[in-house]
Amino acid sequence: MNAEQTLVALSDRSPQVAPEDLIAGLVPPPQFHDVSFASYRTDDSEPSQAQARNKLEEFVASSTSKGFLDKLFSKGKDGPKGVYLDGGYGVGKTHLLAAAWHANEKPATFGTFVEYTNLVGALGFIRARDDLSQMKLVCVDEFELDDPGDTVLMSRLMRELTDAGVKIIATSNTLPGSLGEGRFAAQDFLREIQALADQFDIYRIEGKDYRHRGLSEPAEPVPAENLDAVTAELAGTVARDDFPTLLSHLSTVHPSRYGRMVDGLDAAVWEDVKTIDNEGVALRFVALVDRLYDRNVTIINSGQALNQVFTEESLAGGYRKKYMRSLSRLTALSSQ
Repeated sequence: MNAEQTLVALSDRSPQVAPEDLIAGLVPPPQFHDVSFASYRTDDSEPSQAQARNKLEEFVASSTSKGFLDKLFSKGKDGPKGVYLDGGYGVGKTHLLAAAWHANEKPATFGTFVEYTNLVGALGFIRARDDLSQMKLVCVDEFELDDPGDTVLMSRLMRELTDAGVKIIATSNTLPGSLGEGRFAAQDFLREIQALADQFDIYRIEGKDYRHRGLSEPAEPVPAENLDAVTAELAGTVARDDFPTLLSHLSTVHPSRYGRMVDGLDAAVWEDVKTIDNEGVALRFVALVDRLYDRNVTIINSGQALNQVFTEESLAGGYRKKYMRSLSRLTALSSQ
């Protein structure tokens, strides 16, 4: 083993987060700790990127510069109170969201959709709403409605926060009016979904996935007989796990804690990667990849190639965009 290496196993980690620490933990992840609007690299062939950046910068500047009375009477309770960035994976939406958080007055929160739903679960709706109502800005990354309960809960939370004067910025791969499609009977909750959409000015970001950097596939898996030698060359904190064991362990840790679980890692080594044929397991794996990407953790694996980790049925189903985002991130992390 490399003398500068610390070897651990993710399947041994089961982090606990005290309820009172949940709000304090809602900040941009390490990969985005120093981003800004100026550091967002736009594609000249995709003018929507510069337009979205400029609109978001204007939104933050206007909400920051207004006095109390201006904010109270500026739009009333019927106008949009936030910005919704819609676009494909790899166009820099999270970068812009983090840049907005950094530029805005504090206190402000930054978290994924699942972190906010977990916050409500841990604190209760009233306390979560009251704590978030103290924020000047609430940033919600990866906004996705996967079940009817989330639809009703987030619709109510967003409405009550905006009524309290809180500004909201959200990112998603799906336009607000289409949230939930393919995953539950969205038409039965159209009123709730429309109420969410009405809270936002919507901007679409077009462009290619910058993460691939000219690559179309993840790195090739390492032959099993070479994995020990490859792992030994890695420096820093390395998590090595049997892939099926890791997937089983994920079911024992709430996805909102996956960030804590991978904190401090420099690399993750997965033995014997196999295609995941269970949707619940696959979605937990997607959440893990998101948190690894936030922390820029290098991934090395044996077994199946990472672009075969999801079934064809999954890639054609209601969660297709989640899986495609995950494949994009796996390509970036395995090719470093």
